[in-house]
Amino acid sequence: MVVEERVGGRPTLVVAALTSPERVSEVWSGLLDEVWALLRSAGVVSGCRNVMLYRDTVAGLHIEVGVLAPGGVRPSGRVVASGLPAGPVATTVHRGPYTGLGAAHRALGTWCRAAGRQPAGSRWEVYGPHRDDPARLSVEVSWLLADVPG
Repeated sequence: MVVEERVGGRPTLVVAALTSPERVSEVWSGLLDEVWALLRSAGVVSGCRNVMLYRDTVAGLHIEVGVLAPGGVRPSGRVVASGLPAGPVATTVHRGPYTGLGAAHRALGTWCRAAGRQPAGSRWEVYGPHRDDPARLSVEVSWLLADVPG
């Protein structure tokens, strides 16, 4: 099921990288480890949902990997403050192993074509909360949409 709604931006703490779609799964965990090292040094050991923001560029795929920002943690080193975009979005929830996330993105693309809505370039995933059982995992997958005139 796809839901269209207008959302506010959400602050994040992330490490940004330029990569290719084929290498995202290779670089994801290392970037996320950097963010969690900062969180642990600030005394945060759980409760932050992981995020992945994708922005297409001419040079490749610009990604931001991190967490929805907890209060009181200051960025440091390669970990910077950023945010998930505000505006109209199409969102679906993927349930199950992460290997199935591609189907959620394809479903959003299909929905956009059927609804006559134009993606605005940014898309993101909000993970969690974490579950050890892959069948109980859930990920919110959202695509920013171009505003409809009028």
